[in-house]
Amino acid sequence: MGIFARLGTLIKSNINDLISRAENPEKMLNQVLLDMQQQLVEAKKAVAMAIADEKKLNKQYNAELDKAKEWERKAMVAVRAGDDGLARQALVRKQEHENIGAQFQQQWVQQKAAVDKLKDALRLLNQKIEEAKRKKNILIARKKRAEAQAQIAATMQGLGDTSAFDTFERMAEQINMLEAEAEAGAELAGELSGDNLEAKFLQLEAGAGSTADDDLAELKAKMGLLPSASTDAKQLKAGQEGAGEEEAAPSAGTSLTAEDLKELEDLDLSGLDTEPEKDKTAKAEGS
Repeated sequence: MGIFARLGTLIKSNINDLISRAENPEKMLNQVLLDMQQQLVEAKKAVAMAIADEKKLNKQYNAELDKAKEWERKAMVAVRAGDDGLARQALVRKQEHENIGAQFQQQWVQQKAAVDKLKDALRLLNQKIEEAKRKKNILIARKKRAEAQAQIAATMQGLGDTSAFDTFERMAEQINMLEAEAEAGAELAGELSGDNLEAKFLQLEAGAGSTADDDLAELKAKMGLLPSASTDAKQLKAGQEGAGEEEAAPSAGTSLTAEDLKELEDLDLSGLDTEPEKDKTAKAEGS
């Protein structure tokens, strides 16, 4: 291969590559459909002209038939008039029109067959155009899906880069720092104002919440592991009775102080002997 042939091949390949890159499938399909529509319009015009010619030939054929019939009628008139020579001339003219009519008939039959073929071709072309429209819509939909998938893939590839997540974390740290600074500023403003009463009540309310023991007791009660209310009441009553007995029983080892003895000596115990005399006598006799 010579250098000029190689250069020509290189130029063609580059031009074809540029054309392929410049081609837009949607625009190309639209242009193809426009061309097909234009061809359909031209085909309709050609078929219309063929139909017009077919109708014209049919009219000419019928006209020649009518003329032939008219000369036949005239020949019959001449025969009735007894003029055979005139009748022969009329029959000759009749034959001429029949011959011309036969030619028109042959042309009309051929033209009609051609028109039928053109009509079939026109219908086929119209079907092809409708099919091309449907295919165009399908291809455009596929193109859009492919572009969307490519866009999603590019986005996912961008998200796969750790720099994006690093940016999010860095922004979150900055926001946390801003929040901490705002809280510190509010706390410092409260300290400087000297009004700590509300803060103390807030701390008190925060500390008044349920403890872990309360939560555990509530969970056990929910699970049915705690004793019932009747058992608790019995245990409480028994504890109270035991405490009363312990308080009522005097302690044997209780010792009196000097002040207690002095108070007992000062008391007048004479009034405490209220027992009747006869009871005393009965007790003495019994003893």
